[in-house]
Formats: sequence, C-alpha cells, structure tokens
Amino acid sequence: MSKIVILTGAGISAESGIDTFRAEDGLWAQHRVEDVATPEGFARDPQLVVDFYNGRRKQAAEVSPNAAHQALARLQANYAGQVVIVTQNVDDLHEQGGARVIHMHGALNSALCAACDHRWPAPMVMAVGDPCPACNAAAARPDIVWFGEMPYDMDEIFDHLAEADIFAAIGTSGNVYPAAGFVAEARRNGAHTVELNLERSAVGNQFAEHRTGPATRVVTDWVEELLSSPPQQRPAF
Repeated sequence: MSKIVILTGAGISAESGIDTFRAEDGLWAQHRVEDVATPEGFARDPQLVVDFYNGRRKQAAEVSPNAAHQALARLQANYAGQVVIVTQNVDDLHEQGGARVIHMHGALNSALCAACDHRWPAPMVMAVGDPCPACNAAAARPDIVWFGEMPYDMDEIFDHLAEADIFAAIGTSGNVYPAAGFVAEARRNGAHTVELNLERSAVGNQFAEHRTGPATRVVTDWVEELLSSPPQQRPAF
C-alpha cells in the first residue's frame, strides 16, 4: 500500500490568519524565543508565558481552516493508500478541516501538568498556578513543546518516515530540528520528496521537487493530482 507522509508548518495556517514566527513582523519579532518558548523562560516569568499562549489560543479560536487544510483532509479520506500528517503547528485547523494529525510540538487547546504529566483540555484563559485535575498540584502549563524539549511521538514519526513512498513538507521554514531533518530521513529510505512553500526553505536543496506559491493553491493542486492518479501510477515528478 502506498504511503504519503506530510509535514506541515506555520505556512499552511498563515492564510487563515495565524501569525507565523519568522516573518519580519512575526511572533519572534515581537517576543524573544528565550522568554516565551523555553522552560527557563517559563520558570523566570510564568505570567508572560501564560499570557503569550492565552493570546495565541484566542487568535486560533477566531480563524477557520483554509483550502489547504481541507485539501489534505480530502487526501487523507480518499487516497487509496495511507496518508499520515505530522504538524509542527499548535493550532487545531487540521482537525477542524477534517484531518487526523500528529502534533509533534503540542497543542494550544491542551494543558499539561509539570508535576505528573497529566493532560486535559485547556481553558481559553489559563492562569499561573492553575491546579492539575489529576494530582491537584499548582503546576499547569501550556502543553507546548518548547525549545530544549523533546517533540512528541518521535518514534512513531520515524517509523512512518521509514515506510514513506512520498514525503512532503508544506509551509515549513526548515530551521527547526528535528523536523528539518525529516527530508533527509525520508530520502535515505527511498521516498520521493516534495516541498510546497512560498519559497525554498533552509533545507530546500534536499528535496527532489519544489512547488512554490500560496498553500491554498499549490497544496490543492498537488492533492488533486494525487487523487486523480492511482498509487501505482503516481505522477512521475
């Protein structure tokens, strides 16, 4: 059975209105990574970190999935083989669009207990010192993988990459590892690799194929090509 593994990043949600990180006016231009996206930053100023993710949670609740999210859900539902979507994004636009995804960097709508690792649905506005519903420790934090922490589900992701016939990266910068290394892993295992992005990423030279343009256009076109060709007769890219 043919298998497609897809990695998505901030670029796929940008057209829905979600702020990206690395644009000139992006989130990292407004906040220091060390302050809002590291365990040390949370220990130093938990109020700043909680406020940052409360703002992001509010923004995510006000937007809707776009045509690229919906196209990937359609591919997952209708492709004759298997389609695995791994996302670096912490919004839930893939799920709203109808897809099943692996959130390697966590999720805005989830809270995590730093004391016992219990997870529960995050309220729209978290507060510093919120108690864990499982152990009652005042140790709630956003369920986000920060810099210096291990992304979630890596063993499962690498198992999928080992089996991929096609690996696609959509809207990723290629600057954040281990996700930036997925293309090399997929190539080593014989997958065809394709990058769909506004421009080539930092690891763009490692892909066999590039499609540049807005995600709502290039992703929907790519999906339609895949769905119109049986897995055993995939387009010769």
